[in-house]
Amino acid sequence: MRNMKILVACEESQTVTIELRKLGHEAYSCDTEPCSGGHPEWHLQQDVIPLLKEKWDMIIAFPPCTHLAVSGARHFKEKIADGRQQEGIDFFMAIANADCEKIAIENPVGIISTKWRKPNQYVQPYEFGDKAQKKTGLWLKGLPNLEPTNIVDKGDFVTTGKNNKQYAKGMAWFYDENGKSYGWSHPMTAKLRSKTFPGIAKAMAEQWTR
Repeated sequence: MRNMKILVACEESQTVTIELRKLGHEAYSCDTEPCSGGHPEWHLQQDVIPLLKEKWDMIIAFPPCTHLAVSGARHFKEKIADGRQQEGIDFFMAIANADCEKIAIENPVGIISTKWRKPNQYVQPYEFGDKAQKKTGLWLKGLPNLEPTNIVDKGDFVTTGKNNKQYAKGMAWFYDENGKSYGWSHPMTAKLRSKTFPGIAKAMAEQWTR
């Protein structure tokens, strides 16, 4: 296995970047926010679009899903009218159309499936050793589908909200690095919800660089 130069776009957590570095690859996270993974020397704090013009062996991207995910469908009309949804689509497609032989883009269930194409596959954290449910799509170019590594229990369910709707515990509540929990509507939730589960990150690093 040769060492690869890899861009991990829209990743302030550095979860995937760290797994790639463990394997000896020259991986760099990129985000407009400072990194929280503890390795600023591997972090490019800037807009990722100019970096897409550089030569990379692989690009793994986690573009914002705020204006694309079906979980926010009740706001679509407003976001279409003010252009936010189209901006999200354009950003996603800029990554998809980058001049790179190996590209992976992660996003939850959303409008990209109809605006462009369906993902190559959907993955769940519980297929990779993490007891939680978060259905995530992977749009792949030049890369194989991820193979489950350790199928475990799907995790506990909790009942929450005025309609007593059930959520997987890993989706309804979120915890920071100190164990502090946040409710669904807390500003920290979106940031914590976007972090890649450790099992999936490890599988991405190991299976896509074979």
